[in-house]
Amino acid sequence: MAVDAGFWPFERSEMGRLISRHDWSATALGPIEHWPTTLHVLLDTLLEAPLPMCILWGEAGVQLYNDAHAAAIGDHHPSALGMPAMLDADRQVSRDEACLHRHQHLPESGLYGAYPGFDLAISPIREGNRIAGRLLCLRPSKDQALRCSEVEMNLITDALPVLIGFVDKDLRYRYNNRHYEEWFGHPPAWLYGKHLEDVVGKPAVDARTNEIARALAGEDVTFEAFMPHQDGRLRQSLMHYLPSRDDNGDVRGFVVLAQDVTERWEAEQALRELNDTLESRIQERTTALAEVYERLLTEMSSREQAQEALRQAQKMDAVGQLTGGIAHDFNNMLTGIIGGLDLIQRYNQSGRHGETQRFIDAAVTSANRAAALTHRLLAFARRQPLNLKRVDLNELVESMRDLIVRTLGSHIMVDALLQPDLWPANSDENQLESALLNLVINARDAMPKGGSLYMATANVTLQHGEIGELAPGRYVTLSVIDSGCGMTPKVLAAAFEPFFTTKPIGQGTGLGLSMIYGFARQAGGHVQLRSEPGNGTEVILYLPAHHSLETQLADTQPSLNGDLPEQALRGEAVHGEAVLVVEDDPAVRLLVLDVLTMLGYRTLEAAEGNAAVNILQSSERIDLLVSDVGLPGMNGRQLADIAREHRPGLRVLFMTGYAEQAISSGFLDAGMDMISKPFAIDDLATRIRDMLADTPPG
Repeated sequence: MAVDAGFWPFERSEMGRLISRHDWSATALGPIEHWPTTLHVLLDTLLEAPLPMCILWGEAGVQLYNDAHAAAIGDHHPSALGMPAMLDADRQVSRDEACLHRHQHLPESGLYGAYPGFDLAISPIREGNRIAGRLLCLRPSKDQALRCSEVEMNLITDALPVLIGFVDKDLRYRYNNRHYEEWFGHPPAWLYGKHLEDVVGKPAVDARTNEIARALAGEDVTFEAFMPHQDGRLRQSLMHYLPSRDDNGDVRGFVVLAQDVTERWEAEQALRELNDTLESRIQERTTALAEVYERLLTEMSSREQAQEALRQAQKMDAVGQLTGGIAHDFNNMLTGIIGGLDLIQRYNQSGRHGETQRFIDAAVTSANRAAALTHRLLAFARRQPLNLKRVDLNELVESMRDLIVRTLGSHIMVDALLQPDLWPANSDENQLESALLNLVINARDAMPKGGSLYMATANVTLQHGEIGELAPGRYVTLSVIDSGCGMTPKVLAAAFEPFFTTKPIGQGTGLGLSMIYGFARQAGGHVQLRSEPGNGTEVILYLPAHHSLETQLADTQPSLNGDLPEQALRGEAVHGEAVLVVEDDPAVRLLVLDVLTMLGYRTLEAAEGNAAVNILQSSERIDLLVSDVGLPGMNGRQLADIAREHRPGLRVLFMTGYAEQAISSGFLDAGMDMISKPFAIDDLATRIRDMLADTPPG
């Protein structure tokens, strides 16, 4: 039966298109529409086959084949299409017999010359009782497949960054990847058949006798050992011995996998040596720390703990870099102070008293810069002494509005959205002002071409776990919202990390936001940061509400300063008030005593707590106790408690540069205040005036 050639064969493949467009009228097959159904069905099947297949039709063996066969015959395509096939004599068999020729390697000029190393299957094509043709199938021979597989395996093993080899049961190498040549300096041909001892050395083999025996007994073995390198060094290697078995299940040798872990091993050894030294130092100081250190050694026995320790070492390196920068800044400031004082002394000795003011100003400026740097560091470490008291956030924002406007510049619009009847916050007013100014400066830097900044306050009541680790209760929020460039998620995630900054070198330390976070957490609050690229940034500062929520502070209390005499407004004594100064540092004590004497106060002094107690137990008039917190023996807070046992209601002003007790909330009772060292004389005088303002003359 003839075939309708209108749309046949289907042009779903390259050969389908070529066959349908070929001029068959001049071939033994004749026009395509006269082809028999058997050929039609067989050709449809063949064109879809993935293996090289060819129909040899009729007595002449006219060739019809698929895409895979076209690729196999190379340059013989497309001229072979429709042509008679010429098979070699050794492949001539009866047309009605199927046969298989293995491991064929035909010359380039012959059929299938571009496809060496194959198996050739020839099958008869039956049409009723007659043989209409033959079907040829090509496939790569098994040896060829094995060779391809071996090449691919070599490519894979050579690409892996490990030594891979095979050692037979006589401990002779039968395979090595290229890394053996890089490690030992010998090519694979030299290594083949060499005894393990000839390659790695007798000491290394002796050290692994137990592991080799276990591998030859059929056990997977993993261990670490030294292995000699061609550079003359012994390198630490992570070794895997994987047994290989023959068809009978007997161990015929083992695969060797060796990875160079020298760098990791040396880092761990260096870390252990550092820890050993640290342990000896800690044991000299305290037994308790030694026990903690022993636990640390146990934890670091695993590789994960060692890696964590290395990350900590990197952080310490960053701290060391910061310390170097701080030392550099302090040396510059000390140069201004020491040099200025030296020149003042020289000018006074030569009678040039009127020319010393510029050196005085320079020394004071350097000292104030040093004090500011110290406070920034304490804030970053959450170790600054906080004077927690009632703070009106609305009043604080309004009082700073002019300063904020001047800081931002005329190209940035400033507005405040302040909640009426705002609860008072329990915070340190000075530190809060510094935090707000820091946030405003950050917002300014994010809006170089101008924009808008909003400051907002609000009352919030939080439930457990609603914001970070904050306890349930009442809080007051201060928000700073800008329309600047915003932050990417990556920058946002690292914004509170110490030393992280996106500003150019020299324009930011990476401590600003981390100091604000440290201050908020130390004050019992929290900081939230929201930002998107191009949509600005919002920083929300959560502060605990003050334990007293009465709002009569400013409106219902008359100003104390209004009724004070002029001397009190200048910080001077009015009624001959007496002040007891307790300070163990002679220079600081002398300074405070001179300031108080200059202001007209009667002064008493003590260098430590016991001497101060003797004075407090006497009949001397004492209106105010000014004490350092970190005294030898009893500290300043303990002294204040004893003082109030003898003199109830005695006002106490604490001085501190840094003390562990002073940074905790609840350190100050009623009638107590704190001033941070170093302080200006005017600040000390003002603080003393405020504390004595409502104290009746004694």
